[in-house]
Amino acid sequence: MRSLVGLVVVVTAASLYLYSLSLYLPAGPRRRPPRSAETEHVDKTESEQTDTSEEPSSLKFPSDLEELRELAELLQFYKTEHTGYVLLLFCSAYLYKQSFAIPGSSFLNILAGAIFGPYEGLLLACVLTTVGSTMCYLLSQAFGKRYIVNLFPDKVSMLQRKVEENQDCLFFFLLFLRFFPMTPNWFLNMSAPIVNIPITFFFCSVFIGLLPYNFICVQTGVMLSEVSSLDDLFSWERLLQLLAIACMALMPGALIRRFSQKRLKLDVQAQNGLIADKKVQ
Repeated sequence: MRSLVGLVVVVTAASLYLYSLSLYLPAGPRRRPPRSAETEHVDKTESEQTDTSEEPSSLKFPSDLEELRELAELLQFYKTEHTGYVLLLFCSAYLYKQSFAIPGSSFLNILAGAIFGPYEGLLLACVLTTVGSTMCYLLSQAFGKRYIVNLFPDKVSMLQRKVEENQDCLFFFLLFLRFFPMTPNWFLNMSAPIVNIPITFFFCSVFIGLLPYNFICVQTGVMLSEVSSLDDLFSWERLLQLLAIACMALMPGALIRRFSQKRLKLDVQAQNGLIADKKVQ
């Protein structure tokens, strides 16, 4: 009970911090509300008054590509005058999602590329993914061990067995799980302290293992900010760029798979309890 109360206190404090940070949103572009048939017949004076009552843009976590594009445009506008605020807000929102295992961090990786560019965006995504996952590890270690074991007994026991079988090459086993997830990343983050994975191995495996995934997301965000039409997206230049991105992202995974066939002890089956699932951050 004490651990549950502690977790609620941490989540509440983090939520209040993120909310208070959003209250300091600088003045930005204002979006005009949809016009009805009646507003088409107002005179010029009334229309000017309507312009002054436009709804200000608001911040929220994106749930689809359209919302992601709107948010990217809004934060790009803020970044020109309020770089420090945008950076602090982005880092805080990313760590909030990652620390509490809230799905949707892939959208934030794409947003990093759209706002900060290919190099700064990639570095930011990798650092925030690693720090956020480590915070999730520490929160699970402090508050969630009993609850995770009770909720996912089969998965935890299977992961524990695999960790013990691959103890002599544990770091490469963790890399394999990141490149070819037999279980979602959020579950691996929360269960790692339960199965006695050292935090140093965990930290390094997250940074290296999710680098290709972050690279793809960031590059997608860069293209999202540059593409204005479908013709631009399917141009030869874009297609070659996508091919190069895919090759660079798949190369580390191919090396890890080759190593795993020789050294790692894996028997990936659906009934193992480690269900092949879509990568979720």
